[in-house]
Amino acid sequence: MPPAIHASWLRARNAGMRPDATPPPVPLADDVRRLRREHPLAAVWPVLRETLRWATAETGRLLIVSDAQGHLLWCQGDKTALRLAERVNMTPGSLWSEDTVGTSAVGTALTLRRPFAVFGAEHYLSFARGFACSAAPIHDPVSGRVLGTVDLTSAVSDDRALKVSLVTTAAKLAESHLLTERLRHHARLREKYADRLTRRVGAQGAIVTGDGTVLHEGPDGWLPTRLAGTFAEGPVILPDGRHATVESLESDRYFLVLAQDRAGADTVLRYNGLGRARALLRIGDMEHELTRRHSEIVALLLAHGAGLTAEELAAEIYGADGRAGTIRSELSRLRPILGHRLGSEPYRLLGDHEADFQAPGACTERLLPRSSAPGIAALRGPASRSR
Repeated sequence: MPPAIHASWLRARNAGMRPDATPPPVPLADDVRRLRREHPLAAVWPVLRETLRWATAETGRLLIVSDAQGHLLWCQGDKTALRLAERVNMTPGSLWSEDTVGTSAVGTALTLRRPFAVFGAEHYLSFARGFACSAAPIHDPVSGRVLGTVDLTSAVSDDRALKVSLVTTAAKLAESHLLTERLRHHARLREKYADRLTRRVGAQGAIVTGDGTVLHEGPDGWLPTRLAGTFAEGPVILPDGRHATVESLESDRYFLVLAQDRAGADTVLRYNGLGRARALLRIGDMEHELTRRHSEIVALLLAHGAGLTAEELAAEIYGADGRAGTIRSELSRLRPILGHRLGSEPYRLLGDHEADFQAPGACTERLLPRSSAPGIAALRGPASRSR
């Protein structure tokens, strides 16, 4: 018995597994659909199925793809092969990890993280000894983590060496396809979200994957190509010690990282709203023209330094009939512009800021002249400079 097979048998025996154990249970169809729908190897199954169609053309052969836990996701073969596999529950959704079925190509390849073949009687459980199986892990092309396996299963008379080399090549093909698709997706992300970085007033930002890979940054070169750790929404500390805010972009797989201002940089947010229908925000050499509603909101936050609740802002903007939910939606659209400068609970502006309507001697009656918001009307009065 080969040493690797012997070691796998010992692991199964030490775990209390009996060679005459029954096949793994068959899952519900809904569970199988969920496993497939949520798995990254869904993108490569069509490629493997078409590329290796010839390998399953002979009677009694199966092509199988599993996830990283050993759940079988897809099985392809002729009717004879599928019927034989069903007898031992070698069907989509069944768990063929080493912990569940002992020595098998899928389970042991995942345990050892390398290509592995199991020939007939080398299977630990007796019900699987009518098969010869070869499996190879498929890795994420960026992070290197194991995503699953590709497996060829057939009658025990098949050549082991041929199948091991074949599944190893198939795994490399899958990884190459994943990398190509990943690069295309990253290009689409950069095109879709890069403007979110340039719209941030005076900030350094980056689009980052969940594992810390930097896809795009603005300006160039302010971050390393990869950040340590994993990301989630909320505050983080960057390698240079600065604090940053992280926002989710797509299903917690991609994030926008917005750093707080560089030490020594011009970090004052300047608001110009006198005589303008739409206020202009400036910081350093960056500027942004706000919408009319955002112009009103920022002016009110500047005037109320301690902050306003959503309900209070709604009353200042819309009057007694204002709804807090409407204001929260506007603030959500404003946050991509202000980033970490927009505080919450209550809503307020953080950091240094200046406003033309708050300057000594300012002609406040010219503030946002087209606005009819009650709060803006109040700021145009003489009392506004003392608020």
